[in-house]
Amino acid sequence: MKSFSYLSAPDTATALHAITGSEGVKFLAGGTNLVDLMREGIEEPATVVDITRLPLTGIEELADGSLRVGALVTNSRLAADPLIRTRYPVLAQAVLLGASAQLRNMATVGGNLLQRTRCMYFYDEASACNKRVPGSGCDAIGGFSRGSAVLGASEHCVATHPSDMAVALVMLDAVVEVESVRGVRRIPVGEFHRLPGDTPHIETVLAADELITAVELPAVPVATHSRYRKVRDRASYAFALVSVAAALAVEDGVVTDVRLALGGVATKPWRAHIAEQHLLGAEATDESFAHAAAAELAPALPLPDNAFKIDLAQRTVVAVLRKLNAERSAS
Repeated sequence: MKSFSYLSAPDTATALHAITGSEGVKFLAGGTNLVDLMREGIEEPATVVDITRLPLTGIEELADGSLRVGALVTNSRLAADPLIRTRYPVLAQAVLLGASAQLRNMATVGGNLLQRTRCMYFYDEASACNKRVPGSGCDAIGGFSRGSAVLGASEHCVATHPSDMAVALVMLDAVVEVESVRGVRRIPVGEFHRLPGDTPHIETVLAADELITAVELPAVPVATHSRYRKVRDRASYAFALVSVAAALAVEDGVVTDVRLALGGVATKPWRAHIAEQHLLGAEATDESFAHAAAAELAPALPLPDNAFKIDLAQRTVVAVLRKLNAERSAS
């Protein structure tokens, strides 16, 4: 591992000034991704700024019914919070399916949003990877592509985004609060992650001098009836081949509100807007669910090893919506 300087920031102002105008500075929270990347030589910061002492660990209910979650709230605490479990069960489920208990105890909300892909070519220094070395190529294209994206990819990158939590946040229309010495700005989480295009190494819209300070969850009534399903190669501690975050409201057999997002199939957490448009006002039937899922996956561009993801994603969408509809009918 390359030598680096270490600074433990006692407050937000110190942390922001440490990164402003400096190159090669990284914030350290739980370290569950950054430390691994440093060990692999993918990240080589000149300075690591420890932000674990900052007052960003609260979960606060706001006047309008939304929740403000500090960026240093651990995944374990987020999933266990009573307000999260009752108002946003999809988020609690996504977090619990995301990693081992040990990792959840360390990983933070802000860090989860910034974690980098687990594409094998990204981690293999002998392989060409435009995320790791811009302009070097993408060996996943033409290589083993079973885990690669079928939505949102480009000729420069087909790596999937690894987060489960972010898929639920996209479905919930969460907002990311970031701060720099220039002030505070709020970014809809659906706009936070970038598609790879021809610059796959630029993964978010976060500026180099900005720090994630919180995530705000808006009051979403339909979210109380929501579910997260993750399909993977083994029952635990594996990244998603396909995941679905969904919420559904039905009146007199007709869909009156629906939220859908997909993970494991795209280069960023994928909001299924096309499927949602097809479902609003439609009958709550398997046929409608299947039609909407097929419309969402119609633009998919599979590689030789991952065409199965298209059918798997469609069937998983139908299964989750069917389950939500059955639960509603039984309640």
